[in-house]
Amino acid sequence: MKKISLAWQIFIGLALGIIVGAVFYGNPHVATYLQPIGDIFIRLIKMIVVPIVISSLIVGVAGAGDMKSLGKLGGKTLLYFEIITTIAIVVGLLAANVFQPGDGVDKSKLTKTDINSYVETAQHTESHSMIDTVVNIVPTNIIQSMANGEMLPIIFFSVMFGLGLAAIGEKGIPIINFFRGTADAMFYVTNQIMKVAPFGVFALIGVTVSKFGITSLIPLGKLVLVVYGSMFFFILVVLGLVAKIVGFNIINLIKYLKDELILGYTTASSETVLPKLMEKMEKLGCPKSITSFVIPTGYSFNLDGSTLYQAIAALFIAQMYGIHMSIGHQITLVLVLMLTSKGIAGVPGVSFVVLLATLGSVGIPVEGLAFIAGIDRILDMARTCVNIVGNSLAAIVITKWEGHELKDYQEQKAA
Repeated sequence: MKKISLAWQIFIGLALGIIVGAVFYGNPHVATYLQPIGDIFIRLIKMIVVPIVISSLIVGVAGAGDMKSLGKLGGKTLLYFEIITTIAIVVGLLAANVFQPGDGVDKSKLTKTDINSYVETAQHTESHSMIDTVVNIVPTNIIQSMANGEMLPIIFFSVMFGLGLAAIGEKGIPIINFFRGTADAMFYVTNQIMKVAPFGVFALIGVTVSKFGITSLIPLGKLVLVVYGSMFFFILVVLGLVAKIVGFNIINLIKYLKDELILGYTTASSETVLPKLMEKMEKLGCPKSITSFVIPTGYSFNLDGSTLYQAIAALFIAQMYGIHMSIGHQITLVLVLMLTSKGIAGVPGVSFVVLLATLGSVGIPVEGLAFIAGIDRILDMARTCVNIVGNSLAAIVITKWEGHELKDYQEQKAA
């Protein structure tokens, strides 16, 4: 009997979850029974993310060697991230200006959703300046940073530790071998966890559909269409052009990452695919020193889908309230989003928190977010996929930029 591939298992879980959620729409017992299954799957993934990032990064940096080459890699990576995320913001603004998703929306027909938890997070975040964010990259207690899942301090410590191992030569080899073994063991654990992914997907999508149903999309259907259309355009045209420049085909990349994209879309969490993403990009030929640095850093600085959505959502709310935003105001919005989208990376509900921290500064009522909070999960699923493709392509671009060659895509697909 032919074995069903993981992608098909996840797709079947997705389809069954939608059916169950639609049949039991509005029934609170769905969440009671299914949410724990989804939560267990998410916790399993979170359990392995930090060990994989630390061990892979230490091995990769120790192999790369000196501070100078790593500094060049970091500079190129951050420059690329800034360029691509800025383009994403501009694409979002253009889409919102062309299609005007907020025009003619009757607020009386929209359901308000409580956003107090986001407001509290945004207020806490706004009290930290960009300088504070930079300072907090350096951890005072790495164990605490690991416990909190703070990715930037973890990356900083791992880079410094890897450089230290490279500097002490042969004395560091046993420790490097230990972390290499740890990384290999964690990738094995990842593959075992992925076997329960279809059950996690079934539970998470079932809860989502049972809560919001299909009818919740109708009043905000234009916004959903504009966001999804912009996401497709950004992947196929913008990222497709970038891929072509470095000699890669974006469609091949999407095919190669189909399992991760289905999983990311269903769970609305990029974190669920981080371990497999790093493993797959290494198989494609991206060196460990690049993959282990670029992809985790991209989770904080290269959220293309999130920044694109934030630009559309900001203008949607302005249009809904009948507020005209001049070119000057929109340029200000771009500049503010360029800062805020980086400054609070890793915060739960980051897109909402960024918008809360941004809208007031450009004269848009933050209360408007309550009208779209109910469908944020549907939109989050799309932007997660864009984030995944964007960070995978970033690893390819930096690999090519550093003069390395990728392996043949078809061979990796067959493997």
